[in-house]
Amino acid sequence: MKIFITGATGFIGTELLHQLKGTGHELFCLVRKSSPNFDKVKAMGINVAEGDVRDKASVLRGMEGCDWVVNLAALYSFWQADNGLYREINVEGTRNVMECALETKTSKVVHVSTVVAFGKPEDAPFNEKSQVGPRLFSRYAKTKFEAGQLARDMYENRGLPLVVVYPGVVLGPGNQKTSGLYVSDVVNGRLPAQVFTNVPFTWVHVKDVAEGIIRALEKDGNIGEKYIIANEVITLGELNKMISAISGAELPKIQMPTWLALASASLLTGISRLTKKEPPLRMYIDQVRTMSKGIHADGSKAEKELGISYTPIRIALEEELSGRKVQLAEVE
Repeated sequence: MKIFITGATGFIGTELLHQLKGTGHELFCLVRKSSPNFDKVKAMGINVAEGDVRDKASVLRGMEGCDWVVNLAALYSFWQADNGLYREINVEGTRNVMECALETKTSKVVHVSTVVAFGKPEDAPFNEKSQVGPRLFSRYAKTKFEAGQLARDMYENRGLPLVVVYPGVVLGPGNQKTSGLYVSDVVNGRLPAQVFTNVPFTWVHVKDVAEGIIRALEKDGNIGEKYIIANEVITLGELNKMISAISGAELPKIQMPTWLALASASLLTGISRLTKKEPPLRMYIDQVRTMSKGIHADGSKAEKELGISYTPIRIALEEELSGRKVQLAEVE
């Protein structure tokens, strides 16, 4: 099959390309010319379509003739100097991809959302059928939820051949996203205090997410389905101890109360809106609010229906930390 992929140069996208290479599928990736990975993707022998999800014409040109679509492109962050970017990329970018999929008559679209788009449902753990919680805790979550809603509307009312996957908190080698920065802060002693140590999160190896996307693409008869891809539920405190055991890093002795973490993040984020500079210590109110609520999701449906065998999170951390050491050695 010919597969058109957006967001292919990101954390999950890079792993997806590596797993798809050699499968017999022909890959076409939408990549911004300004991306530092533009030439790397071309060097892999993959068809590169220069463009941006915000430019519908470039999406349409790249997607023409493709059988399947994977929409990974998203602005995944908890602070931006320009908050309008969340809507431009996560909502309008998704709209462009889905409309182009309808125009080109592709036979399947896998849209990659996120478990934070569920907020905090009453169900614990929540699953694909759970009602979204009454509040979403970040602009990222709100715009990813809205993107999912518009894609679902196109499925229900316009025949979009849609499948949606919802990764949990992703770890693994090459992780430069929020979770990876947190791991790096713990390892390098940049965490002034531990916080939310008893709050549970549902984690997943990046390799399992990529595998889940591929299996969702290749599975017959699953148009309209949703899959949460995440499995291991451990608290932030347990993760800290695991990072410490693997890396030898000492954990902060101080435990910051929830009220103080939220108040500090609110103040620092408020100042950052005036200065247009990131809050110190990555104390973004959207991120801290999300961390205070946790994520308790059930990924057993993907395990049963897609045949994923989830990787232990300790292995994901070991590989992430090992990869980080290699990268540092190369820089030195």
